[in-house]
Amino acid sequence: MIRQLFSQTRLSNGQTLFDESVKTPLLIVFLRHFGCTFCREALADLAACKSFIEEKGTRLVLVHMASEDEGKEYFRRYQLSDCLFHSDPDCQLYEAFGLGKGSKVQLFGLKVWARGLVSGMLKGNGIGLPHQDPFQMPGVFLVFKGHILSHFRHDSAADRPDYIRFLQS
Repeated sequence: MIRQLFSQTRLSNGQTLFDESVKTPLLIVFLRHFGCTFCREALADLAACKSFIEEKGTRLVLVHMASEDEGKEYFRRYQLSDCLFHSDPDCQLYEAFGLGKGSKVQLFGLKVWARGLVSGMLKGNGIGLPHQDPFQMPGVFLVFKGHILSHFRHDSAADRPDYIRFLQS
């Protein structure tokens, strides 16, 4: 199923996910809903390390569950407008990459509440209402020539990937 989706999934530039992965390695970041403080934190983190990602010869692809217009607006806010993206409101690509729905602990556990307060209130990422599926878990994948080279599947919504270290491993 994943191979079929690679060749059918169109990105914001009109190319397929597979075609783009043949040209250059892709750092594919599956986001939570845009009302999530951790999603906003991830966008801020990606904006901060975007030049490093590009210097490594890797292209950033953002996958989200919102409409294309809502995604564009969020990416503009975080200076990520020039990144490739894909709107996946039915979560088919999430599912194909093995990203399921979170459990109560993964979404509402003590770690999530504590990190949510720090990220949302102290670091200014805000705390919003769910815009899309609040149970969908995020993840990060490095893909090249249609193959997943490495991955990071969140154990909790509060996990914060180190994108630079991920690309260096």
